[in-house]
Amino acid sequence: MRIVSKYYDSNIFILEKENEVLIVDSAVEVKEIEKLVKGKKVVGVLLTHGHFDHALFADEYAKTFKTKVYASEFAKEYLSENRKNYSTDIEGLFLEIKDFKNFVFLSGEGEIEIGNFHVEFKQLGGHSKSDMCFKIDDEVYVGDVLIGRDMGRTDLYGGDKEEMKKSLSWLIDEDYQIMHSGHGEDNNKKTQDKVASIWIKFLSRK
Repeated sequence: MRIVSKYYDSNIFILEKENEVLIVDSAVEVKEIEKLVKGKKVVGVLLTHGHFDHALFADEYAKTFKTKVYASEFAKEYLSENRKNYSTDIEGLFLEIKDFKNFVFLSGEGEIEIGNFHVEFKQLGGHSKSDMCFKIDDEVYVGDVLIGRDMGRTDLYGGDKEEMKKSLSWLIDEDYQIMHSGHGEDNNKKTQDKVASIWIKFLSRK
């Protein structure tokens, strides 16, 4: 299930297996998520990166559902400083987490079991240092590395064009069926491989 947040139209994904729920990203208010997962057990929250429009309510999710948030080891820097996650105190959109007891920080690449979910993860980069790709059942969740026909911005804090090229190349080589991005609709691998190739050429221009 894909839900679109009112904050910059970012996507939240709710995955369900055998009455257990895994949530990807966290910019929809807790009360709305509670309605959607009523009667089910939330076993974890995955963060694709540390920008506020994807991580705004992550700690609240963890506290409300008594679960853990899984994120890149580099996300801590973003989540703890609003100037790096681009949140403000306007309309309560301020994100600075000081206590990370509800977080599990992941390094490099690997596999983890979260309830009934088998999750593969891979540290990416380009849009931010905290970019993390999660793969579940032949579907990948890439945050803002690749968004439909666009790649994510590389001019924000921690963004890097060379790292973006590496991330896009890795996605082309990776075996998956569907890509879920941080904004917009889902796309299949064939479409996204073409898009990634175009952006790699663009980034390689002298």
